[in-house]
Amino acid sequence: MRNSGILLPVASLPSKYGIGCFDKSAYEFVDRLAQAGQTYWQILPMGPTGFGDSPYQSFSTFAGNPYFISLEELVKKGYLQTQECEEAARGTEEHRVQYGVLYEKRFALLRKAFGRSGIEADTEFNSFVQANSSWLPDYALFMAVKDSRDGQSYLEWEEDIRLRRTEAMVSYKNKLMDEVYFYEFLQYEFYCQWKALKSYANKKGVKIIGDIPIYVALDSADTWAHPELFQFDSAGKPVGVAGCPPDAFSETGQLWGNPLYNWPVHKKSGYAWWTARIKNCCEWYDMVRIDHFRGFDEYYAIPFGDKTAEHGSWEPGPGMDLFQTLREELGELPIIAEDLGFLTDSVRQMLEDSGFPGMKVLQFAFDSREESDYLPYRYSRNSVVYTGTHDNSTTYSCWDEMAKEDKAVAVRYMNCSRFTSKRKLTWNLICLAMASVSDLCVIPMQDYLCLSNAARTNTPSTLGANWQWRMDREAFSDSLCERIRRITRLYGRMLQE
Repeated sequence: MRNSGILLPVASLPSKYGIGCFDKSAYEFVDRLAQAGQTYWQILPMGPTGFGDSPYQSFSTFAGNPYFISLEELVKKGYLQTQECEEAARGTEEHRVQYGVLYEKRFALLRKAFGRSGIEADTEFNSFVQANSSWLPDYALFMAVKDSRDGQSYLEWEEDIRLRRTEAMVSYKNKLMDEVYFYEFLQYEFYCQWKALKSYANKKGVKIIGDIPIYVALDSADTWAHPELFQFDSAGKPVGVAGCPPDAFSETGQLWGNPLYNWPVHKKSGYAWWTARIKNCCEWYDMVRIDHFRGFDEYYAIPFGDKTAEHGSWEPGPGMDLFQTLREELGELPIIAEDLGFLTDSVRQMLEDSGFPGMKVLQFAFDSREESDYLPYRYSRNSVVYTGTHDNSTTYSCWDEMAKEDKAVAVRYMNCSRFTSKRKLTWNLICLAMASVSDLCVIPMQDYLCLSNAARTNTPSTLGANWQWRMDREAFSDSLCERIRRITRLYGRMLQE
C-alpha cells in the first residue's frame, strides 16, 4: 500500500516557550498533515537529552524528554501560571532552540508544577509508576543523584552508589525521595500528554514513525542499572565503545563512545531487555525506525580510552536470532531498518530475512562514477524513500554541495535544465521520491519549505549547532498543504479523499 509522510522532530514544532512540545502547535501540525493527505509523521528519538543535546545520546532509552511536556497543559491543570512560563522562556528564540536557557530555567519551572500537583496521592500516577517499575525507579533515582552532583557522569560517582551497593541505594533513595518523585512526575506527564497526542493523530488517520538508536548513552540509567548487559569490566567501566572505522570521509573514523552490548548475556536472557525496549516503542509509535541496522550483523568495537576510531575491530552481532526472538515475543514488528552506508552481503541477507523495509535516500543517488543503489529504478516496493534524512543537508542546499559531474547526472535523470532553480530542483526531487515504487515516501519538512542549511537538523560528528531548528508558525500554510495534497494524489499515495 502506497503511503507518504513528513519528517519533523517534535523539538522543531513552533510551540511557545522555546522548544516544540505536545501543545496546540503539535495538534495543529497533525491537522495540517491530514489536510495535506499525509499518512505518517516521522519524529526523532524522544528520550531526555544530555551533553550535545542529541536525542541519540539519551539518559534513558525508556524515558521521555521533559522538554516536550506542554506548559500550557500544566497551566490548565493549575500547576503553573502563564506569567511563570513566560518568565522562564525569556532568552529563548522563536526559530531556534536555546538549550542552555532551557537547562537553566525549565526544570525549576517544572519543579514548581510538581510541588503544586499533589501527585503522590494520585491513584493513576501510582498505577503508572507500578506499571513501569522495570525502569522508572532506576531512571528517577539516577537523575536525582546526578542532579545532586551538578550533572556529574555516574562513572565519576563514589564506588558505593556507582556500583549500586544496597546500603548506598537505600540511603540515596531516602535522602532524595522528593527528587525521585519529581522525575516520576515528569514521566507521568510526558506519557499522558504523548498518549493523548498520538490518539488524536491516529483518529485523524495519521500514524507515528518513531526512532530508536541502536546504542544507549554511556552516561545513562540503562548502563548504570544493568551493567551486565554491556561490555564493562569488574569496576563497572567500559572495555570497548562504538564507532565507525576510517573511510573516505574520515581519516580517523568516527568515535561515538557508546558502550557495546554483551550479546551473549542478552541471548542467555532471551533478549529480555531488547524485548522490553521494542515493546515500549510499539506502545509509543505505530512504526519504529532502528538506527544503524548494520550493527546487529557486525559492530565496530574501539578500545575504551582511544582518542580515535583507527584501532577498532569488527565483531559479530546477534543477527537474525534477535529479531526471530522478538517476533516470537511480540508478533510482527513494524520496523524500518536504517541500512545506509557501506553494506556487506551478510547485512543485505539479514535485511532480506527480516522482511523489514530499508531506506533509500535520493541525495545519495547521483554518483557520476558508478550506478548507485539509490537510483529509483533499482528500488523494491518494500522500502522507504527519502529526499534526505535528519543527518543530511537540506535538499535546497545540497545542490550547491554536489560535484559538478554528479549534479549533471541528477539533471539528466530528472530531465530538466542545468539552469533550473534550486527551488524547482528541490520539488523535482520530491516528485521523484513520490513517483518511486517504494511503499512509503517520507519528505523532511525543510524540503517542502525549500529551506537552506540554516534549517539543517544535524551535521554528524559536530557539536554546538545541531538539533536547534524550529519551523516558522505560518510555514505550513493552506497553499503548501494543497500543493502537497495534489502531488500525493497524483502519485497514488492518498489513502482516501
